[in-house]
Amino acid sequence: MPQDAVRSGVREAVLAGWEDLSVREDAVGIRAGDPIFLSPDHRVDPLLALYGQSRRFRQYTAETKRNYATDIALLLTALWRRGKTWLDATPKDLEDYEDWRRLAAANPNRIGGSKWNRELAAFTSLYSWAKKAGYLTHSPVVMKQVLGRSGEFVSVPEQRAQDARLSNVHWLTPRTWRRWIDVGLRGHTREGVPEPGWVGRLEDRNVAFTRTLVSSGLRLLEGASLLTFEVPQRRLGGGRYYRGKVAAQVTRSKKQRTFYVASDAVGDVEAYVESSRAWAVRRAQRAGRYERLPEMRLVTGVGRGHRPKVRWRDLDGAPGERELDKLTWQERTLLFTEGPHGPEPLWLWLNEEGLPFLPHSWEGVFRTANQRCERVLTPPKRLGMDPHKVYAPYATPHSGRHSFALYMLVVLNYLMDERFGLSPEERRDFRLLYGDPWFMVQNLLGHASRDTTIKHYLAPVADLQLRAMLATADDDPAEAPMPELDALFARVARESQGIQDVDARMQAAAGAW
Repeated sequence: MPQDAVRSGVREAVLAGWEDLSVREDAVGIRAGDPIFLSPDHRVDPLLALYGQSRRFRQYTAETKRNYATDIALLLTALWRRGKTWLDATPKDLEDYEDWRRLAAANPNRIGGSKWNRELAAFTSLYSWAKKAGYLTHSPVVMKQVLGRSGEFVSVPEQRAQDARLSNVHWLTPRTWRRWIDVGLRGHTREGVPEPGWVGRLEDRNVAFTRTLVSSGLRLLEGASLLTFEVPQRRLGGGRYYRGKVAAQVTRSKKQRTFYVASDAVGDVEAYVESSRAWAVRRAQRAGRYERLPEMRLVTGVGRGHRPKVRWRDLDGAPGERELDKLTWQERTLLFTEGPHGPEPLWLWLNEEGLPFLPHSWEGVFRTANQRCERVLTPPKRLGMDPHKVYAPYATPHSGRHSFALYMLVVLNYLMDERFGLSPEERRDFRLLYGDPWFMVQNLLGHASRDTTIKHYLAPVADLQLRAMLATADDDPAEAPMPELDALFARVARESQGIQDVDARMQAAAGAW
């Protein structure tokens, strides 16, 4: 796992006099990432500390841990103001808290149903743990039985909001992504030229990462934790798309799956590896930065086959191995290979210090790019007054996944109609045999299958069909996403809500916003 600041010595000045802190933490079982809850009178609740060290909490992803700890802390503060501890809370307390969070006119920062449901999930986790462990007899989270999707009865909180949005979807058409990348990441002006004085720090890395997500549909963690040898390599006559594998441990479903990434995105990655990444690695080697790392796994080999294993030696020379599919993203940051000038990280995306650029850090890159797009592209009189992003596109890492799904749905339908020239009857037979584009996209995104037939039989057939549809014999593949389909996407945007589409002159498609 990544080294925490205490153990790596980054915060020595802050911890003067506490040199044995790591020993104390080890003695009580505290690990990096465990939350510590402090009350307003600066006391630590030992039961909450135990929850943070529980198997239930530690199995959550880093993002879920951070979100749940924040949600629980807000509830604890509200209860404190009532003179109560979390163990004293009643269902009425939670009802009053929900009313303040979601409905009270006096609250200027009310939240929606989706956010409330996430907070409620955090409370349910805490109180169900406490009840099971015997620290309380009744949970303030009242549960009810509902019929699940598969016909079984499941328990859900009674306070669960019914107005929650299933997802916060952001779509950008291909030409809008090109505009967002040029302005937000490459420092272009409205006129399409680099702004005077623009310093594109790690510009090639940021562009390569964004185009990888947009053209593959990978989730943020999936794309951010790629190792150098997991990126497909371009070859002559390789076509518009290349196939790779997402390791099981970094996926949401914890199942390995195939992904496809555009040829030009792979080219961007290769250019990054040969330029700014190589420069950052060499600087780190010269500074002796890798030799000072408290933990490193020097990879000696990566096996082949259905379950390839990664073999390494640690700093003490002790050997180790683990299936590639079972490596967590934290363990991946520890993997190095022996290069011509010393150890080199196998983690693909690096910061300027030559160290792994952690997944959550990409949120800051996108936030900065959005701010630049707004500053450069929005007329001064409209700054801060453009909720529908008419002038400046807005993107998040997950927008790439949503946009990929939209792109593939449109393109797969287009290919069925235009490339194969199918009649309505032939198209019906084609769908009966291979499944329609919705199922193909479901397979590409790694979503849970709807039934046993789709899960066990459609996926491999769709994979074969996608290879045939995306393959081309051209030695010089066309740019993807295909610019020749810009007009088609503009029409889709005009006829749909929520799709961001702007041309090079920043003119929004009518009705697209």
